[in-house]
Amino acid sequence: MTAKEAGVFGETKACEFLEKNGVAVLKRNFHCRMGEIDIIAKDGGTIVFVEVKTRASKAYGTPAEFVDFKKQEKITKTALYYLGRDDADMRFDVIEVMYRVCGDVFCVTEINHIKSAF
Repeated sequence: MTAKEAGVFGETKACEFLEKNGVAVLKRNFHCRMGEIDIIAKDGGTIVFVEVKTRASKAYGTPAEFVDFKKQEKITKTALYYLGRDDADMRFDVIEVMYRVCGDVFCVTEINHIKSAF
């Protein structure tokens, strides 16, 4: 299993988690010249920009700890580009997906949704 496969798995599980909790997923993997956003969703009247971090271990820290200031700044600029304005009701979340390998597939061991992470 590659890191890319784990990332796609984590994003899929994050989307399922959001939808199960009443959040509508609008777009996955939005790319523009400013950067990339894993998930763009709508929670009521709020546009939510979600960074997904998928890890098999917390040995080097929690997944959210890898969303440093530089990454936050890039996501914020990308979100403003996506919206075309800065007066929208928006939020920046992080979803941590912990997994283990079960035979030849990934299995979720924990999902942690951090609302308004930055």
